[in-house]
Amino acid sequence: MPYDRTVRLKGTFDETVAAVRQALADQGFGVLTEIDVRATLRAKLGHDMEEYLILGACNPPLARQALEADRSVGLLLPCNVVVRADGDDVVVQAIDPGTMVTLSGLDAMAPVAEEATRRLDAALGALVGRGD
Repeated sequence: MPYDRTVRLKGTFDETVAAVRQALADQGFGVLTEIDVRATLRAKLGHDMEEYLILGACNPPLARQALEADRSVGLLLPCNVVVRADGDDVVVQAIDPGTMVTLSGLDAMAPVAEEATRRLDAALGALVGRGD
């Protein structure tokens, strides 16, 4: 079962990160966490890799609905969005919110996942449509 929603873009990494932040904000997501995987692995292990950023995106009303349905769903929150360099492209990947339904087994999670999917797909679509 695929667990990601992915777009491949042209442009610089930094421009793409800024565009991702804006596209998420336009869909009601704030970025709660940010992990610079490249910098962390370099600092902790001396390992060098491509630019790789994990953004923890949260839409508070959707998060509240999910938590009301199942307090343990916090294990799957926030929605991770990865921005990573891949050759001449930048790949943007978002977790498929449908995994909340699959992993929790709760039908009450379905409407939350459907709305989160709609919003994340709109954000990814806006990135593709920005004319890179």
